[in-house]
Amino acid sequence: MENTPHTPLQIHDQRVDVLIVGCGAAGMTLALKLPSHLNIIILSKGPLTEASTFYAQGGVAAVIDQNDSLEAHVADTLTAGAGLCDEHVVRIVVEHGPKAIDWLVAQGVEFSPENSAQTTSPRFHLTREGGHSHRRVLHVADATGSAISNALIHQVKTADNITLLEDYLAVDLITSSRLGLPEQRCLGAYVLHRHTNRVVTIAARATVLATGGASKAYLYTSNPHIATGDGIAMAWRAGCSVANMEFNQFHPTCLYHPQAANTQNQTFLITEALRGEGGILRLPTGEPFMPRFDARAELAPRDIVARAIDHEMKRLGIDYVYLDISHKDRPFLQNHFPTIYDKMQNLGIDIATQPIPVVPAAHYTCGGVRVDTRGRTDLQGLYAIGETAYTGLHGANRMASNSLLECLVFAFAAAKDITTLAPHIPESPPLPDWDESQVTNSDEDVVITHNWAELRRFMWDYVGIVRTNKRLQRAKHRVDLLHREIHDYYANYKISSDLLELRNLAVVADLIISCSLQRRESRGLHFTLDYPDRAPSSKNTLLKPFNAAHWRG
Repeated sequence: MENTPHTPLQIHDQRVDVLIVGCGAAGMTLALKLPSHLNIIILSKGPLTEASTFYAQGGVAAVIDQNDSLEAHVADTLTAGAGLCDEHVVRIVVEHGPKAIDWLVAQGVEFSPENSAQTTSPRFHLTREGGHSHRRVLHVADATGSAISNALIHQVKTADNITLLEDYLAVDLITSSRLGLPEQRCLGAYVLHRHTNRVVTIAARATVLATGGASKAYLYTSNPHIATGDGIAMAWRAGCSVANMEFNQFHPTCLYHPQAANTQNQTFLITEALRGEGGILRLPTGEPFMPRFDARAELAPRDIVARAIDHEMKRLGIDYVYLDISHKDRPFLQNHFPTIYDKMQNLGIDIATQPIPVVPAAHYTCGGVRVDTRGRTDLQGLYAIGETAYTGLHGANRMASNSLLECLVFAFAAAKDITTLAPHIPESPPLPDWDESQVTNSDEDVVITHNWAELRRFMWDYVGIVRTNKRLQRAKHRVDLLHREIHDYYANYKISSDLLELRNLAVVADLIISCSLQRRESRGLHFTLDYPDRAPSSKNTLLKPFNAAHWRG
């Protein structure tokens, strides 16, 4: 029997064993790995497919080729992470790669097969992306994310113990300190239905944040519009520490075209696998330029490629560069990159004969809520997995296609931990209802729209690919002003999804700026003209809240 998503009339304040906030690969994998006797709710902020996983084109990195090795995957990841990866975590994730692939196949994911007889991996076609020394990226043509999402959604909908709630946005976590209890613990969350603005209370033995990253803090991003850092902001307000928020990965190659961006400024991503299969970055003159920046040329890690493109654009005063794969034959392109091929054709670009105009765009949050190897945060009963979490895997720069693998491995680990602990967690006392008796309906929504646009613009201009202390200080001044305005607005008016997202974006923007100001060197994704060299030694940037923010309830 298929479990269809519930409507707002079917959900009331309730208790569950596990509340999962987010419906990407991490959240759905966790739900499926938990035992069937646990009662689970998954919150989806929009439609079930509106998650970063669904839009991932590249693939999942795992060592399955006989000519590859776990040690090579570990070494490549450590190199890309620029000295800040936790090697113990890297080894855990890499060693679980083959198991994660087998699990995805069992869920119904059909990876692209290897058609050639001359291969050491007869099952799957493996591609290569930036930072990888071997072909180890399994993919489903150039639409891996949608294939994984659709397979997991199908499995989740058929599970009797999982309730799916679409169009629900978590407002804030409910902690024991809210009830005056001595033990610091997460007890659940307040949840807003986006269409009715009704807030319900969900109590849970374990709460899991799997809301994705915070790239919507930037004006241009490859992420869906839901990537507003909700999980990171909620965890911070609840008293959890965050780490390495200065490391924002800008995907080097997003399509530059008047019709490429949707109304939410989400741009169409050109997968790194296209460069892995021989794509060449060129100036408008046709000149290749990446060899001048790195011996690996187009296969250099993303931070190097993005900075090279940014440098050439500023040097020449141009709006974009070109990514050229026209030297490959048409059948190859149609077979390996059908999504990109069709999209470009619809926009009047024939990639078999023409180069693709590209620019960098905010893509991935390498920092996040600090967790251990089981996905546990600083707060008992609260877990964070996927892009929301800082696990130690990525360090100062994420290597391509390691992130989907991280989602799976840490979902497995969190599920195991929750399964062990759940029988020993007592039910929470009655939780207070959401209280909006002292607020009114807003007649100034233009404030939200204006502040949203201002925040994303100054983050793009001042806290982007290349930074300076002066730019960061300007951004800090502006985000402090926005915090005060948002706090006043939040305290006096009924909440809406737009207000909650703005509130969360302001928090994550502040965390990004604060971490950037603390790092007085250039390393990985953080490049500053004031400190252009890498320090001889470095450590992670850790921020701890002095106190949790107050919220209505």
